[in-house]
Amino acid sequence: MDWKTWFCGVAAALAAAASLGAEVASMRIQLPEGARDYLRVTPHPLPAGKRPLVILLHGHGGSARQLLGLEAGAAPLSQWMGIADREGLLLAVPDGARGGDGKQGWHDCRADAAKSPQTDDVGLVAAIIRREVAERGADPARVYAMGMSNGGMMVFRLASELGDGLAAFATVGASMARSSGCAAPSHPLSALIIAGTADPVVPYAGGQVRLFDSKGRGEVMPVADSAAFWRRLDDLPDIPHVTAQLPHASAGDPTRATLTQWGEDGSGRRVLLLTISGGGHVEPSVAHRVGALYTHLLGHQNGDVESAELAWKLFRDQRKP
Repeated sequence: MDWKTWFCGVAAALAAAASLGAEVASMRIQLPEGARDYLRVTPHPLPAGKRPLVILLHGHGGSARQLLGLEAGAAPLSQWMGIADREGLLLAVPDGARGGDGKQGWHDCRADAAKSPQTDDVGLVAAIIRREVAERGADPARVYAMGMSNGGMMVFRLASELGDGLAAFATVGASMARSSGCAAPSHPLSALIIAGTADPVVPYAGGQVRLFDSKGRGEVMPVADSAAFWRRLDDLPDIPHVTAQLPHASAGDPTRATLTQWGEDGSGRRVLLLTISGGGHVEPSVAHRVGALYTHLLGHQNGDVESAELAWKLFRDQRKP
């Protein structure tokens, strides 16, 4: 299926998802460092057999409930609720731990991010996956992870340290650490990386991560370098298989979305880079639009593609060997 055909089918899928109702349950899991919480999302009705599992990670200062659209400040990744019902997949959405600034976040690979929580978040996700496999019939060959901002940086860490436990991953508004406290990734994985060229928090060209005048958030490498890292690890050619600007939905939207894909569609490895020219620190979304204040503070939101749907388009074909 070409990208224009896929895009035209998204609107119908969004409308269908609106009438569905996945069930959400609060869960607690005991770890050596203490109890951690996560939300478990189950499609209704629950299909028979083993089902895909998607781990979703919120951004710095967010929460599992906010990511799923269950409280104020609903994230565009809440689209995963509709996908879960429509496709019969399972979601697990943990809460981050509080760092030095008192806000929930993740211990990603930025060695120079002084205020990140010093928790074993890889261990948390690994324990959640084991539990979901044992208790809900999650398919261990179809486990995926997606995160936004600090959550996306944590997903890069999962891909590095839990690589053989995942089948593919996706990040939004994130890049790999320039000064990494993690071992270099060694397990090839298909990836989707979404980023805006005008992101004021995580610079597309690399550099210091900052929110307004905050400091001490560490540095990241250029987004294109993160994509190139995974392309090389996946042993994909330098020349992209696809480079396409997505159809533009609104004349009032100053952003443009360009998709670059290395590797062919299907079950083989591939890396996708969705570059939002003029885009800020926000997930592109057709159905879940942020307000004027968010746009003023963190930049423009692209409305040409649904980030969660694009991730699922990649995930659904991927399996662990």
